[in-house]
Amino acid sequence: MSKPMTKTQLVAALADAMGSDKKTASSALDAITSVVTREVAGGGAVTLPGIGKVQCRARPERTVRNPATGETMSKPADKVVKVSIAKALKDSVNG
Repeated sequence: MSKPMTKTQLVAALADAMGSDKKTASSALDAITSVVTREVAGGGAVTLPGIGKVQCRARPERTVRNPATGETMSKPADKVVKVSIAKALKDSVNG
């Protein structure tokens, strides 16, 4: 498996796909990141067409076990970010 694409590589690919310069592509990527972060941090969800859905989910308080000591303890409720991959992306990878 190859290494993940870095932000610099992504910006270059976006600039090429947009027919624009890297500064504009970087600004667009930063704007998308900001909007998704703000929405998900506020408890909402964002659908990225063709990619998937990013959402915030609440996890209830639960009992967990420390694997090193075997001690059980209570873990407080928290929030997690969940990414559901779109069917179109799954199909393009598997097809």
